[in-house]
Amino acid sequence: MVVISAGGVVFGNGEQGLEIQLIKDRFGKITLAKGKMEAGETVEQTAIREIEEETGTLGQIIKPLTIIQYQDHVHHTAKEVHYFLVEAIGGRDKVQIEEIAGVGWYTPEEATRLQKLSGYTNNDNILSQALTELKGDTITSEI
Repeated sequence: MVVISAGGVVFGNGEQGLEIQLIKDRFGKITLAKGKMEAGETVEQTAIREIEEETGTLGQIIKPLTIIQYQDHVHHTAKEVHYFLVEAIGGRDKVQIEEIAGVGWYTPEEATRLQKLSGYTNNDNILSQALTELKGDTITSEI
């Protein structure tokens, strides 16, 4: 059985210009908003719903980024996660405390640093790809 999830790299224009949304999960790791697909949803609908549920941010998909696949050895399932580049178009930061410990907005440089410091390694390329799409290749060489 394959469990399908979706989420994305959310970006917006904030006080510091381009900002990237990162969340801290319940294990204290930096990550991206994502979650399981529900019956009748497309992966795009799942990504938008999960981002809003976990962070309070309303978003619109700009483009697909990548699909990662891995084995969840705890639950003995195959997982497939669809990631999108998502522009924030509204909402307010609101942490879904059942799922995550915090949400924040960071400059691309700070997002890269935090991902490298305490993120999941399988998100390195996803963040790098999103930043390349948004700004060119100048920051992402550090990941």
